[in-house]
Amino acid sequence: MTLIEDAQNKKENGLIKSTAKAESLDEEFIRAGVAEGIIVIPKNVNRKLRKIVAVGKGLKTKVNANIGSSPDHIDITEELAKLDAAVKAGADTVMDLSTGGDLKQIRKEILEASPVQIGTVPIYEAACKTVAKGKKISEIDGELLFDIIEEQAQQGVDFITVHCGINKDTVEILNRQRRLAGVVSRGGSFLVKCINATGKENPLFENYDKLLKIAKKYDVTLSLGDGFRPGCAFDASDGPQLAELSVLGELVLRARKAGVQSMIEGPGHIPLNQIKANVTIAKKLGYGAPLYFLGPLVTDIAAGYDHITSAIGSALAAACGVDFICYVTPAEHLKLPDIEDVHEGVIAARIAGHAADIVKGVKGASERDAEMSKWRKARNWEKQKEFCIDPVKFAIEREKLTSQQEDACTMCGEFCAMRDE
Repeated sequence: MTLIEDAQNKKENGLIKSTAKAESLDEEFIRAGVAEGIIVIPKNVNRKLRKIVAVGKGLKTKVNANIGSSPDHIDITEELAKLDAAVKAGADTVMDLSTGGDLKQIRKEILEASPVQIGTVPIYEAACKTVAKGKKISEIDGELLFDIIEEQAQQGVDFITVHCGINKDTVEILNRQRRLAGVVSRGGSFLVKCINATGKENPLFENYDKLLKIAKKYDVTLSLGDGFRPGCAFDASDGPQLAELSVLGELVLRARKAGVQSMIEGPGHIPLNQIKANVTIAKKLGYGAPLYFLGPLVTDIAAGYDHITSAIGSALAAACGVDFICYVTPAEHLKLPDIEDVHEGVIAARIAGHAADIVKGVKGASERDAEMSKWRKARNWEKQKEFCIDPVKFAIEREKLTSQQEDACTMCGEFCAMRDE
């Protein structure tokens, strides 16, 4: 049986037990959430992991970090270093989005090295193999795509992004829509090209039952991708985005019925005043499935600082009910992220998630802030470092300019307002 089937049949399961302990919650809370489909625990049956996180309603907001090669830059050693940097910075999961080099070998090494759950986007490999054969992206073969999905699942991938909500009907809506940035999802753009060029249906939608069969075999969680996510504020909350979301909601129900865990991915670029509505609609149309948002980025002009625009949007989105944040790095829209970009992206996303957890009333969130404040008042720097989100950054900044007063910083020195005398 799969995890969701165990939960529905009230059978004991080690994953439920360990995640309940990690969240300091009752096992029944996790079990009931998994059974209902509002909590997922992405864990492939072929992987052995000591630390496993759950994602969903009532839980700490989780953070994912993306790594992976590109055709312009292939260095597995660097990708493994990025994995290490992401985990050390506190990422709960990591996705391998590689599109350059020996993708199977890169994935194998990442899976072997990773202490956290791993996700992928299988259509990337399908596109790479199609182009390597001298074919066009629009000629991606459905059987090839399913073969790749099965191979990745067999390797041990815990969750996969699949753009099942793109079909001939939603593409027709897209083709009639006046979009400024078009389709910015790579996987989404591949499928749109296939449908427009051939007139054939998206194999992931047409053969969804086949996808469910593979996912169930390995207990892989489906991350139902937002192929029509807005790539700029101008395109936010438009027809194609909402049409795809409506399809995804129905696919969530089919996954639950088949005993497969699923979550829904969300936008993208959204102005601040539209975030709450987007979360509310996604939760409603998605039947309460966990929401996994990329950002959202709240402005389009901050290239080089999009970890900040994303953190602003993520904090509000998570406070409104988003369960899982995909980080954005300072390199977004500019280049492949390096190790430092990965670190900065994870920390920014974790800050956003924690800020939201305070609002959600997640156990331990506000208590940690209170501890930090207590030691700040006491001017105990070692204790502050212990409770801050990035102890390394804390130490570096403290050492840059030391105060003549041991219990103060160089901002105020002897005039420190925290002193009682």
